[in-house]
Amino acid sequence: MGDLKVTKLKTKKDRANYINHLLNDIKALDLMIEKGMIEEEPLRIGAEQEFCLVNKQFFPESKSLEILEDINDNHFTTEIGNHNLEINLDALKLGKDCFSKLHKQLDDLLEKAKNATAKKDCKIILTGILPSLSVDYVDEENMTDVERYSVLNDAIKQSRSQSFDIHIKGVDEINLRHDSVMLEGCNTSFQMHLQLNPNTFVDDYNWAQAIAGPILSVCTNSPLLFGKELWSETRIALFTQSVDTRANSFLLNEKQSRVSFGSKWQTGSIADIFKDNISRFRSFLTTDFIHNSTDLLENNKTPKLRALQLHNGTVYPWNRVCYGVLEDKPNLRIENRYIPSGPTTKDEIANMVFWVGVMKGKPKGYNNIHEKWDFEDVKTNFFNAARYGMATQFYWDGGYISSHDLILNELLPMAFKGLYRVGVSPKDAEYYLKIIRNRVQSHNGSEWMVRNYRRLLKNHKRYEAMQLLTAKLYEKQEKGYPVSTWGKLHHIDQSPFKDNRIVKHIMQSDIFSVSKKDSVELVVNIMKWKNIHHMPVIDKDRELVGLITWTDITGYLDQPKQQNDSVSKLMKTDIVTIDEYTTIEKAKEVMSLNKIGSLPVLKNNKLIGLVTLNDFE
Repeated sequence: MGDLKVTKLKTKKDRANYINHLLNDIKALDLMIEKGMIEEEPLRIGAEQEFCLVNKQFFPESKSLEILEDINDNHFTTEIGNHNLEINLDALKLGKDCFSKLHKQLDDLLEKAKNATAKKDCKIILTGILPSLSVDYVDEENMTDVERYSVLNDAIKQSRSQSFDIHIKGVDEINLRHDSVMLEGCNTSFQMHLQLNPNTFVDDYNWAQAIAGPILSVCTNSPLLFGKELWSETRIALFTQSVDTRANSFLLNEKQSRVSFGSKWQTGSIADIFKDNISRFRSFLTTDFIHNSTDLLENNKTPKLRALQLHNGTVYPWNRVCYGVLEDKPNLRIENRYIPSGPTTKDEIANMVFWVGVMKGKPKGYNNIHEKWDFEDVKTNFFNAARYGMATQFYWDGGYISSHDLILNELLPMAFKGLYRVGVSPKDAEYYLKIIRNRVQSHNGSEWMVRNYRRLLKNHKRYEAMQLLTAKLYEKQEKGYPVSTWGKLHHIDQSPFKDNRIVKHIMQSDIFSVSKKDSVELVVNIMKWKNIHHMPVIDKDRELVGLITWTDITGYLDQPKQQNDSVSKLMKTDIVTIDEYTTIEKAKEVMSLNKIGSLPVLKNNKLIGLVTLNDFE
């Protein structure tokens, strides 16, 4: 819906008019399918490249509109987050050297963007979720100042009528309540488009669902969110929850999420896929409609089905069916939305070559797969791949098989056959599929990121490790070698960002705290056990209400009876605190002026960290 001027559906008249055009578009689509008007060949490929903007410190930089103006190229457009942009690549006929041509166009356009960002002291990073991203960058203040995003945000919030609860559990765990759809802006993807023949479209779509898990497993590149290690492809869980219009309820909620893998195989006609979405999901946006689609058909004109495309743009299956018009001919394609951005353009094009090859190389034995396999197995494969990447064990064709064996022994040979079948040059096929093979035998983006992030955490606090990982990701990306060749990061003794560090870089976030009702005896023992000298006192909302130091409890050490006193009797309530974005120099100054040995770090009055004199060393 990026090229449409959208507004929120408000009145009964608006809704009736929109529904009328939507249903008319469905009638027109049925007619075009019935009359054989949908283009059968040539087939085409296309892609959308989302990317992140960062500053010299490798934190998100919200300058997308300024940079877009400087680039001045219609291939570029905005995203909901003001630190993201998107490139829409040209559609190319499938065959010969189409993939290397697409790769060259992508690199040329990224170079154009790099020249524009350099003038704004920014850099470009290709990654599914930016490692240095923190929750402060995904509030409504960082939403791109384009009307359709605020309209979409308001409409989804109104539909939901409550905050978004994000809960993702991996090695670490995130529990977050957020007040907008801006968490969607954490995700950047490389969306791949493949036009398909309408005569076999539904069966091909089911095949795209069947292979989604194995394809995703080798392409994962988003294991971190806000410094927490979650899924191999955390985008899958995050995007599903970040635009969920379903309200939380104590009752069993059977409605399907707008972001989903689906709940069953597709059967019937192509139009039935759109009809199912219209039946499940209500429209909350509209645009200006000038022509009636069926009238256009009667006048031998190709309709753009604007109402249907608008509705389709607010439903986000991981394999999305899209209608388009190119050279005045209607076509249908699958938009693969589950592949992350990065970590290099070579990796991205290799992902696309692999996916298209497997799509076109389907053996006859997998025709009508909806009659042979349980959809639940395919769906389980997809979410297991998102969680575990190449460590996934798939249920495939009646038995279990590892990701490595399935890709190397079955899917890669299948991809070669599929690419040759549609006339892709052996040079392109071999070059890009070798990248996939090497990745299976080495590591993919998420594995590289996790291993090196863990190494960084051994010598750096979480916030600094996030920043350093992003900087190293950028360095590797700029060299252009596929991720399978990237080695371990060397030990970094001194951070290159030391002169610009803030409290968040050095604060302790794993803090032991007590409530004012706890006993002094408990405080004494925790301090001894954990060798700590400062104990924050918080209430049930995690707001700071007091502070106890080792000096405060020394008078209790030889008086066991008095240790039964409650913390409220001992704690100090006149506390000096600090913000996480205060400079380290300022924090030192505050501690020196107040002659204190610790500074609680607060955000929205809640305790999030603690800085002591030892943290400055």
